[in-house]
Amino acid sequence: MTQPADSGRRPEALPLLRGQKALVTGANSGIGLATAIALGRAGADVVVNYVFGREAAEDVVSKIQSFGVRAFAHEADVSDEGQVVGMFARMLEEFGTIDVLVANAGLQRDAALTDMTVEEWHKVIDVNLTGQFLCAREAAKEFLRRGVVPEVSRSAGKIVCMSSVHQIIPWSGHANYAASKGGVLMLMQTLAQELGPHGIRVNAVAPGAIRTPINRSAWDTPEAEQNLLKLIPYRRVGDPDDIADAVTVLASDLMDYVVGTTIYVDGGMTLFPGFATGG
Repeated sequence: MTQPADSGRRPEALPLLRGQKALVTGANSGIGLATAIALGRAGADVVVNYVFGREAAEDVVSKIQSFGVRAFAHEADVSDEGQVVGMFARMLEEFGTIDVLVANAGLQRDAALTDMTVEEWHKVIDVNLTGQFLCAREAAKEFLRRGVVPEVSRSAGKIVCMSSVHQIIPWSGHANYAASKGGVLMLMQTLAQELGPHGIRVNAVAPGAIRTPINRSAWDTPEAEQNLLKLIPYRRVGDPDDIADAVTVLASDLMDYVVGTTIYVDGGMTLFPGFATGG
C-alpha cells in the first residue's frame, strides 16, 4: 500500500495576515511555537506568550522578526486573570490592537480517576478551559471596541480555540483533559453564537496525534509509533506545522464565512478506525 509522504516544511505562504496583530498563548514550544511562526510568516505582528522558558520564547520572537514583522515575548499564566489582563494591556500599548487570538496554551496531568487529585483536576481545567475564556474575553472587548477595519480584515476579529480530538473521543485516564476539551467545544460554539452578530469569528482547531513534547512517549520509539498509527487512517503522525497551517488559513479572510466550526486536523483519527472492518 502506498504511504502518504511525510509532511516536511511547507513552501513560503502568501501574506494572508499582512498588517494584522496576533497573540498566541503557549507559543514557545510545540503547536504554539509553530503557529506563532506561521502567523508571522503570513504577515502578522505576533505576541509570543509563555509561562516558562523565556529563552525559547525569545528564539521564536527572533524567527518571527526575520520575516520583517514585529514580535515580542510576554510571560503570563493564562489561568491568572490579572496576568491575562496585563498581557492584553501591553499588547494594545505596543501594537495598538489585536486581530487574531490563538488560545493554544494547555497541559496534561494524567491519572486514573481514583488516583486523580483535585489539584490535578483544577490545574488542567484552569489552564485549558478557564485560560481560553479569559483570553477570549479580553480579545472580544477590543474587537467590539474597534469593529471592522475593512482594509485589514473582513471581520472585526478572529478567535481560534485550540481543542483536541478528545473533545469528542473519551480518553480513560485523562478525565480532566477530556473534560477541559469538551468544555472548549461548547465554549467556542457559544462564543461564536454570541459574537458572530458583531462580525467576530470564533472557531476551533482540534489536533489529533501530533509530535509535540506533551505526548512524546506516544511516538518517540518505533514500537510506540506503530501502535499510534493504528489509530490514524492516514498512517502518519502529525507535525506542529500541520496545525499551524490550519490555524493560519482559518484566521484569514479565505475562511471568512466559517463560524462556530471545529476543524479536525487528525489524519482521520475521528473516523474511529477500529470500525473499519466492522468493529
